[in-house]
Order: sequence, then structure tokens, then C-alpha cells
Amino acid sequence: MNKSIISTGSKEATQAGVEILKAGGNAFDAAVAAVFTSMTSEFALTGAGGGGAMMIYKPDAEPVLYDFFVDTPPRTGKEKLDFFGVEVDFGDSTQTFHIGKGSAAVPGTLLGLVIVQEQFGVLPLPVVMEPAIKLAREGYVLNKQQAYIFKLLEPIFTHTKEGRELFCSNGRILSEGQRFVNLDFAEFLERVSWEGATSFYLGEYAELIAQTFGKEGLLNEKSMSLYHVAVRKPVMTSFMGTEVYSNPAPSVGGTLIIFLLQLLEKAKLKDINITHIVQAMAATNLARKNVCTNPNKEYQIEELLEDGIFNGNLANFLSKCIKSDDLRKPGRGETTHVSVIDKDMNCASVTTTNGEGCGYILPGTGIMLNNMLGEEDLNPLGFHQWRHPMRLPTMVSPTIIMKDNLPFILLGSGGSNRIRSAIVQVILNYIVKGMGLDEAIISSRIHLEGKMLYCEPDVDFLTADLPKDITLHPFEEKNLFFGGVNAVTLTDGFSDPRRGGTFEIV
Repeated sequence: MNKSIISTGSKEATQAGVEILKAGGNAFDAAVAAVFTSMTSEFALTGAGGGGAMMIYKPDAEPVLYDFFVDTPPRTGKEKLDFFGVEVDFGDSTQTFHIGKGSAAVPGTLLGLVIVQEQFGVLPLPVVMEPAIKLAREGYVLNKQQAYIFKLLEPIFTHTKEGRELFCSNGRILSEGQRFVNLDFAEFLERVSWEGATSFYLGEYAELIAQTFGKEGLLNEKSMSLYHVAVRKPVMTSFMGTEVYSNPAPSVGGTLIIFLLQLLEKAKLKDINITHIVQAMAATNLARKNVCTNPNKEYQIEELLEDGIFNGNLANFLSKCIKSDDLRKPGRGETTHVSVIDKDMNCASVTTTNGEGCGYILPGTGIMLNNMLGEEDLNPLGFHQWRHPMRLPTMVSPTIIMKDNLPFILLGSGGSNRIRSAIVQVILNYIVKGMGLDEAIISSRIHLEGKMLYCEPDVDFLTADLPKDITLHPFEEKNLFFGGVNAVTLTDGFSDPRRGGTFEIV
């Protein structure tokens, strides 16, 4: 392989990765540069105050998962938290997001990126971070997709005076074509480039977080100092002659993807059609609901892949007696993904998220911390229910698929609960239907949530035998609701137009 390929959620993030690859950096340098840059070009989707995970592959080694998702802070249950709902208007519907100082979990993205670059990168960190620093300082001109998300999240972005100063111009939220400048963040990144992440978790920034969030939130210096990046063995399954590696427990997204693919593989179907996909989605949703019953058991999702539980679900799937679970409103999910493979076949697949943001800017940094403690999909049994510090379960599912001991496709997606349905459908399109990478990503998608089947235009239901209790919710056009898959292979790359991503072959 004599080319490197990168696919990200924004033109600026892709160009940052390209710049680093051309400067002699490897896939890990490029991925870290792209993610730091996306903290400006996709501010509403990711940030230094959020969480994520990176799947790493180096030739002649097994893939490994670096987990830097958020942790729950210690709590007594007696705190008076700044925690409240805000209504966000999507036009066709409204949704309540829970924000406030009490919604911020212990962030991991900053430490995760610095550690990965330190362990696997080849360039100095200041060089890798230079594109991100420059963009934050000079500003990013909002494209259509990012302007739309800024407008959606206006109640959150303008909750404080600091937010209004950062995200507004002449009293109005920034719109398409206007420049978003974050000078404080540029200065913060400059310092990180020389010092690393230590002061954020152990020094003056940790103290600042405690001062800002301690009284009406749960973050303090101790919770910041105890945070660690976990190195995990990916969850894996064989599927149609490939090996699929994804994010393991305590994440739930990767295990649910593996579970669904195993259902389809072990059912020995002659032709995987839309009926099978809907049934498999319903079976997966129900299996998760039946297994995930204790908010204090971090690894309970692993039970899905135990022989007894899996075989019982497979039998139900084969008998077509799956009933959809109760209807829930799907969370929108503000998340982004970067896929990179370099000329030496090093691979980085990284998904990061900031939730919708907690509504508060950390003074002097330009960073809005996450609202993961207010995300319904991460807290399906209710908010603030944990009894001990733990890693929150997440849907982020950076994935690497191998074939004949070589990287076959790297992919991941934004989209909260639609992350797994988006990834699964792209995998099926690419591996089973033999589509090109672009068609596999562009093709219309479906997503089952409870008894509601959301679908993009041109999905062929003519021959589908759908369960009678399912209601269709059609979209008039392809929509960022259905995720944003950014993928690369050994020969190609593609970025999801639903979220305005770009790719480049170097």
C-alpha cells in the first residue's frame, strides 16, 4: 500500500490529518490531529470535555481498543444539583435534553488523545496539534450542517453569558457562512501541546473544574485525578469471511453490533433482506432491555454473547416471534468519527462525543463540558442512579474489520442510538450486497426504536413482512438523524454526506 486515506466529519479535520500525513506522521498522528481540529469545526459534536474511544491496529498485531469515555463521579445522593431539561425544536418534533452542572461526567477525550499520540505517534505533539490551534485561533466558517446543529442547540449554547459571547454575533446564534472563533481554546491547546494533559487532570485546570462544577455538580479534583484511559480487548465475531472488531463492554454499542451480526450469520440465511434486518434490530433491542437491568453493573452487556442467552435469542429470531419493545423517543446524539489508514497499514478508527454539552463554559478555556449524566440512552434506568464511580455505557463503536489478516474496512458513526444501526447497514451493504464504499454509505437507512421504524426515502418495503405492531416513520429526505458513517479501506474512503464529512487519499 503506497497511499494513506482519511475520512472525517469535516473538511477542516480531514485537511488537518492530510497535513500531518504529508509531514511524515502516521495514522495515529493524523487521527489525533483531526479530532483536535474537529473540536472547532464540529464544536457541537465533540470536545476536550467529552469522551470517546479509538480502535488501533498495527500490522502483525491484534486490534486493541483505547477507551477514554466518561466516568461517573462519586456522589452521596444528597447533593443539590444544577440539572434541568431544555426543549430543543427539531421542526417535526421537540426533544428534552438534560443539562446543567449536574449533567457533566468526568471527561476522557483529552487524556485519551494525548496518550494514544504519545504511545503510537511519530511526530512531536506540538506539530500534531498545530492545525487545531491555528483553526481555533483563525476561526471556522460554519457550513450548512454545523450551522443547523448550532441553531438546534441554541438553548444550550446560550444558557450562560460566556456561551452567548462565544456562539453569538449581534445577539444571534452564529449561522451558515459566519466565522466561529475560539481564542481561549487556541491558548488552551497551545499549552496542552507542550505540557500534555497533566494540568487538566491534576493541576490548575482540575482545580478550576472543581471550582466551577463542584457546588452544583459532581466534578471535583479527586474525580479528575482518578480518571484513567482503559486499554481493552475488542469484542469480535466472524461475519461472512471477515473478522469484525468493535468497542467492548462497558460500552454497549459494539457488543450490540456484534450480537446482531452473529444473529444474521448463525441464522444461515440464504438472502439477508429488509425483513431479516428489522427482525434482527427488534431482537437486539429486546435482548439489551432484558440484560441491562442494573445501572451499577458495568459489564452486564457481555451476557448477551454467552451461549445460553445468545442461543435463546437466536431461536426466537429464527421463529420470527420477536415482539418490539416499548416505544421510546430516540436521542439525537452529537458525535463524530474519524477513520485513517496510512501507507504502512497502521489503522485508527476513533469516535468522540460531547453529548449536547452541559451549557457551561470552563472559564478561560473555550471548552463546554459534556452532559453525559443527562443522556437518556446512557442512563436508561434513570438519571444519577449509580452507587459507585464507573465508566458510563456508550454507543460509540469505532470498528475495524479484517479479512485475510489485512484491514478490510475501518468505520464508525455519530448518531447516538443510530450508531449501531448505521454501522450494521453499511457493513451489510459493503460485505453482503457488494456495494462500493460510497453507495454503501449513501444508501437509504432504517432504524427501529421501540415499535417505530424510522426510514429514509426509497427504502423498498414492497416485499417486507414486517411485524404487525410496527409503525413506519418516513423521512422526506436523507437526514443526519440516521448517523454519519466515515469509512476507509485499503483503496478507498468515503464520508457520510448526511453530516457534511469529507475524505482524502494522500
